[in-house]
Amino acid sequence: MKLYRPVGINEFELIRKSEMKKFPPRLHEQPIFYPVLNVEYARQIAREWNTKSAPGYAGFVTEFEVDSEYVSKFEIKIVGGYIHQEKHIIPSRHQLKRHLF
Repeated sequence: MKLYRPVGINEFELIRKSEMKKFPPRLHEQPIFYPVLNVEYARQIAREWNTKSAPGYAGFVTEFEVDSEYVSKFEIKIVGGYIHQEKHIIPSRHQLKRHLF
């Protein structure tokens, strides 16, 4: 399944340092990894949230593939209009990594 994750400049730099192979660990205060199901929503978050945050005031949209069987275990959350669909995933980092393509 193709998913999208909007990120700010700091998170993007950590992803880039991993050679675009992994997401950085979640922050203690943000334990949920919530990729979104469509690029329109990811762009909206990147534009309306990430570009308003220091440092860098920049937003990026990452696109990645996850094993459909694995990700189907997690509920889809609709958090606004029909395009605002997220998967709330609370795995260990190593667990999710095994299911990324």
